[in-house]
Amino acid sequence: MSLVGKLSAEILIVASHHMHHGVWSGRPHHISNVSPGKIKKVHLHEGDWGSVGSVIEWHYVMDGKDHAAKEVVESIDEENKAVTFKVIEGDLLKEYKSFKVIVQSIPKGEATWVRWTLEYEKLNKDIPHPFKEIEYLVHLSEELDDHLVQA
Repeated sequence: MSLVGKLSAEILIVASHHMHHGVWSGRPHHISNVSPGKIKKVHLHEGDWGSVGSVIEWHYVMDGKDHAAKEVVESIDEENKAVTFKVIEGDLLKEYKSFKVIVQSIPKGEATWVRWTLEYEKLNKDIPHPFKEIEYLVHLSEELDDHLVQA
């Protein structure tokens, strides 16, 4: 059984790909205002918002439990409207040797396909694949879409 994996999920949202990508690429700290039940705090630990190499600290709730993650913005691809975050500290690294989160906003007429991709390496074969994490991110996109459409 391989310890390395990749999961992807897509959801169609109403907000434009520019708006959705703009939040994840330059204003991820706004997510805590959009979804305070899921995202408690987002702090810039190093660098500048919207800059590759910046370090962002997330405090979030999943399955009723508080979690934290520190991520470096590994890449921002403006042409393909994609952002890659690499987890460098936090609860996820208790189960995964490496963990990357990629969010891409793909235009679909007047709507947007949001593609979430998780690339990971589990510490051992008993660790589950991160299905609940990708589901969490899909729900977060739904909440962000509701907010962006109302704005």
